[in-house]
Amino acid sequence: MSRMPPPEKDPGTAGGSPERFGFSWDNYAELLPEHEEQFRLWTAPLQPEDWRGKRFLDAGCGMGRNTYWPLSYGAAACVSIDVDERTLARARQTLALFPQTEIRHLSIYDIPDTDAFDIVFSIGVVHHLADPDAALARLKQAARPGGLVLVWLYGAENNGWVIWLFNPCRRLLFSRLPLGVVHFLSIPLTAILWLALRPGISRKPYFRLIRGFSFRHLRAIVFDHMIPRIARYYTKSEAIALFARAGLTDIEARWTNKMSWTVTGRKPLA
Repeated sequence: MSRMPPPEKDPGTAGGSPERFGFSWDNYAELLPEHEEQFRLWTAPLQPEDWRGKRFLDAGCGMGRNTYWPLSYGAAACVSIDVDERTLARARQTLALFPQTEIRHLSIYDIPDTDAFDIVFSIGVVHHLADPDAALARLKQAARPGGLVLVWLYGAENNGWVIWLFNPCRRLLFSRLPLGVVHFLSIPLTAILWLALRPGISRKPYFRLIRGFSFRHLRAIVFDHMIPRIARYYTKSEAIALFARAGLTDIEARWTNKMSWTVTGRKPLA
């Protein structure tokens, strides 16, 4: 396995890139059936029945699509947090049908709740933060004793070309350009991916999954990979170590689509 590059230094904000993702969520706010399939993959081993009657926290909720699915499965209540006003406005629209939802303007670093939630999860957020350990500490704090903490992280395995080719372009160019320019540049990059997927770019499960996505859906994915100031790619051992440092127990890391890690752990009962 190739060695990962050293962790990135935060070039401007401890919170990552909330205003850049706010632009993305404001432009790609539709809720699609494919999003449920992705959610189910990212939150394995949880099944729909595991959410029933539970109180959960979605830390970094975006436009609310990952909050939507557990509520539709019968979750009792939830708190969903994010920090960009455009993002939160879209989340309120997405979740308008669920009165048991509380949407807060709140950073993951500032979660005040203690021993409050059966399930605490953060999908696609922690790998964009300057201080992942501080984020995990807050997620653990918010979970009830014995509660589940789940985080989905970019994986280093099978992403060598992303780490060593695309990621430097993202860090040195795309993350510094105005968002309108990056959004325009996402068109030709998406076209390349779209064409490559037609004959079958790879047998990896992830590429089989996205092969059926619309061009617009693929563009949203490409654009989201272009805009962040920080993007870390975790090996399995690094993902597990992140949870171990937080003091979580029963830690498991599942190789999602053979390109990312869904990591789960329990808050100790003591």
